[in-house]
Amino acid sequence: MKNKENLYASIPYVDKKVSRIFAGTAFSPIQDGADGTDFFEAALDNGINAFDTARVYMEAEHSFGNWLEKSGRREEVVILSKCGHPDAMWNKRVNEKEMRKDLKKSLEELKTDYIDIYMLHRDDPDTDVAVAVETFNAMHEEGIQVILDGVFNHVGREFFAFEDVREKKWDSPYKDWFYINFDGNSYYDDGFWYEGWEGHFELVKLNLDNEQVRNYLLESVGIWIDKLGIDGLRLDVAYMLNRNFMKVLVDFVHSKKPEFLMIGEMLHGDYTQLVNPELLDSVTNYECYKGLYSSFNTHNMHEIGYSLNRQFGPEEWTLYKGLPLYNFVDNHDVERIASQLEDKEHLPLIYAMEFAMPGVPGVYYGSEWGMEGKKEQGSDDSLRPRIHKEDLLENELTNYIAQLAKVRAGSPALKYGDYLQLAIAPDVLVFQRRTNEDRIIFAMNCGDGEFTAHFDAQAGCGIDLITGDSVDFGGGLTIQGKTAMIIRTEEVSLP
Repeated sequence: MKNKENLYASIPYVDKKVSRIFAGTAFSPIQDGADGTDFFEAALDNGINAFDTARVYMEAEHSFGNWLEKSGRREEVVILSKCGHPDAMWNKRVNEKEMRKDLKKSLEELKTDYIDIYMLHRDDPDTDVAVAVETFNAMHEEGIQVILDGVFNHVGREFFAFEDVREKKWDSPYKDWFYINFDGNSYYDDGFWYEGWEGHFELVKLNLDNEQVRNYLLESVGIWIDKLGIDGLRLDVAYMLNRNFMKVLVDFVHSKKPEFLMIGEMLHGDYTQLVNPELLDSVTNYECYKGLYSSFNTHNMHEIGYSLNRQFGPEEWTLYKGLPLYNFVDNHDVERIASQLEDKEHLPLIYAMEFAMPGVPGVYYGSEWGMEGKKEQGSDDSLRPRIHKEDLLENELTNYIAQLAKVRAGSPALKYGDYLQLAIAPDVLVFQRRTNEDRIIFAMNCGDGEFTAHFDAQAGCGIDLITGDSVDFGGGLTIQGKTAMIIRTEEVSLP
């Protein structure tokens, strides 16, 4: 095949590049146990490294496994296998017990100790899906709320309704689920044009004004709430999501679960367009994300100070006072903060600021361990690696972030308080968070030398909740280099 680079894609948690074309094994004579060596070798030699098998494909897994064992090419291959199928004679169920039994049998037939991608062949309406994802229940037992990342704006080309349109064109009952023009053609030569997400035609835009589409999506969300017990949704590309559908979705989830949390992805613009009593509870605060890492890298706290004042300051005109915006220093779309910061000693300081500023702090998986990750040649693979538990060791950053979370959990001021900037310099930012029952002064110095900040603390002393040390405000507050303090002032009597 020519131009093999375009043949491959990345799939989360799969360590290899995956060919966009899968070689299927569900056909005779391979299903009947015949030797498929020529077929498997030809596929792999021509750049197709992904092979689709399933327990229900009769002898296909056994035949494929024989070839794998003889060829010694297991590390070149991506195996996708499946369990559960309405036509399977021996097993239609997808509960944990049957899934484990199917998986064990597939591993034996394939003569391998791991499968790269494992899927449900079909949903089993007779089995509570929660049985297959007991992790959710375990999270709830630990007091952790589960929020799913919901993509409602678009679907993949493999989505069943779009595949039906590709096959039947005008005659498909799903043609109105998408924005389609049968007078044109697509990049994939489908025989019709369709709208993709921001020019990415592997992602097909849904027609969210279509009642059937809405009902399908609401039914899916209802299953997630009723069977999985999820506590919220993070709406992908909420900035461009159909507002009428968003309102319908919000009303639906709140009718089922009044405390259900709705967060939206928003890159720029007026956050109150989405965060308001009619729509969402929160959106991603990309303005402060940029201000945070940039202020540390340029030693210019005036940048993040400006954003915090603009968003949460005491003046009447400030934009988002009282709104619980979702704060972060990295996520699955941007470089990890350990790679983004030019000085690694700033890592604990930027987390301290994130946990102290107004809003809700988020920690991207793995970054609490100081994991690095940069965008490489247009790929996000290194931002989203599979993590093996045995590779993770607690370190000072891990423990520091855990302490920050504990401090915030015990401080009404950090969770709900107003914001007032007290002092600022290129390397220094000091601000106050306050409620009627609690008052916190956050002070941070990202420079190498100590700095004495002069401001009216309205108190003589306090306690740094991070270290437990006493802090004296007399003669100004001395902040050591590369240090952050979260100080509860002396008049507060909270435990």
